[in-house]
Amino acid sequence: MKKRQLVLTMTLGVCFLITGCGNKSDDEHKNHQEESQGKQQASHEEHENHLPNGDIQELTASIDVMPGFLDKQPDEIAAIYAEAPKYKELLESMPCFCGCGDSAGHKDNYDCFVAENKEDGKIVWDDHGTKCGTCLEIAAISMSASADGKTPLEIRKMIDEKYKEGYAKPTPTPMPAS
Repeated sequence: MKKRQLVLTMTLGVCFLITGCGNKSDDEHKNHQEESQGKQQASHEEHENHLPNGDIQELTASIDVMPGFLDKQPDEIAAIYAEAPKYKELLESMPCFCGCGDSAGHKDNYDCFVAENKEDGKIVWDDHGTKCGTCLEIAAISMSASADGKTPLEIRKMIDEKYKEGYAKPTPTPMPAS
């Protein structure tokens, strides 16, 4: 029950907190990318883990150690990041509709939060999700629906339907098994 309440709180918090980057017009999205690239070049030495699209990746010792880029983020965003690795398989079967498939090479919604789970238990976090309400909302809705007992296939169909219009092209995410 506590887990379900936490996921529901995260979902509601995200809905009120951030608007999705997938809702931006193409010009706004391009301007955001250009601005991020400009900032990246200006502070390249400060952020050695900056990717060409402006995202930051940070290695931590485990899923229990949150990345430093979450320090100044709202609690709702940090809560989604803390839960995402626990829902790895589910989020790997959910597409993202913010355009990150093209701009960041993401394959699924999990990639918006975690770039890599290493064999030794270390984790490479990606800050993309901190900047994108669409990513956050898809993760929160998916985790909440899973906590409510919905199957990955049911959740996927719900996500596909919700984001089919007015959002960017989805990531190339295979359908979950039935």
